[in-house]
Amino acid sequence: MHESTTLTGRPPSASRLTLSQIMDQHHTNLMGTVHGGRILNLIDSVAGVVAARHSDGPAVTAAIDETAFLRAVRVGDVVHVDARITWAGRSSMEVAVKVSADRWDRAVPPVDVATAHLVMVAVDDDGQPRAVPPLLPETDGDRRRYREAQIRREHRLALRRALLDGAEEG
Repeated sequence: MHESTTLTGRPPSASRLTLSQIMDQHHTNLMGTVHGGRILNLIDSVAGVVAARHSDGPAVTAAIDETAFLRAVRVGDVVHVDARITWAGRSSMEVAVKVSADRWDRAVPPVDVATAHLVMVAVDDDGQPRAVPPLLPETDGDRRRYREAQIRREHRLALRRALLDGAEEG
């Protein structure tokens, strides 16, 4: 990883983003609902923007985990993809994404339809990891999400070590 000067920390609110899009018939699967892959595409795209904003440059997806599809999305639903940084390390960041939906033609409260956590890595022009600013949680909720992200990170690293150890044995 390329070394750089000390970066000024940023709060999650500095890069948080919500994208809304109406789902149409081009987004459907064979069941007549919106394809899960379309939702994953939106999740990944919005997480990438949030990570790029936090790190002041490009970031790539290293992992998508804990994705849960809670309800089906239908044609005519307005999907809202809300993403925020929950943790930042040397070059990687965790982005939490919540997806909700409501109807385009009715004033109804949105319902949660999916959640995900992504690990994004900031990269330089040569595609090598680069330093990212530290995350400065502002609220109790930010601090809770930061602690939870650290736990997920520890689990991901432990799983990776176990899988690598198993690959060497087999």
